[in-house]
Amino acid sequence: MENIDSKDNFIQLIERYRNLVFSICLKLTGDYFAAEDLAQETFIAVYKNLDEFDGQSEKAWICRIAVNKCTDYHRAAVRKMVPTATEDIPEEKLQDEDTPLRIVMNKQVMEELRRCCNELMPPYKEVALMYFLEGKTAKEISEQTGVGINTVQTRIYRAREKLKISYRKEMLEQ
Repeated sequence: MENIDSKDNFIQLIERYRNLVFSICLKLTGDYFAAEDLAQETFIAVYKNLDEFDGQSEKAWICRIAVNKCTDYHRAAVRKMVPTATEDIPEEKLQDEDTPLRIVMNKQVMEELRRCCNELMPPYKEVALMYFLEGKTAKEISEQTGVGINTVQTRIYRAREKLKISYRKEMLEQ
């Protein structure tokens, strides 16, 4: 039987990191719908492995899972596109540890997200940094800034919309 505390903790993790996970997936895939699917797969993997998590650096752990899901997505897409002449070619074994590529990709995504948040005008900039990068909830932001929770939620929504536009513009320019 499932522990109620672990279910509540899992729901809190989703609420805290869903935007960050989605932004990572969107940046790494460039596909809104694939990013939604990969974000969902990330949280499924988080749920399945929650008992094995050591409790340290949950943000880094969840981001690593998201990057791994995106890497797997790209590898699957390449395998579908490139036919092999023989079945004797061994598949590269996926490692649980961070590879230099994953570390760089995660760092680039976070730097890009930080840059986009910093380009927002006040009051969206402050809210975006706290919500998307620091992983604070709307309630925590409200308490810290002294701004009403409804106002904070509206600012988060508007900041998210502005960030979507910023990401789409950059994807088109690449």
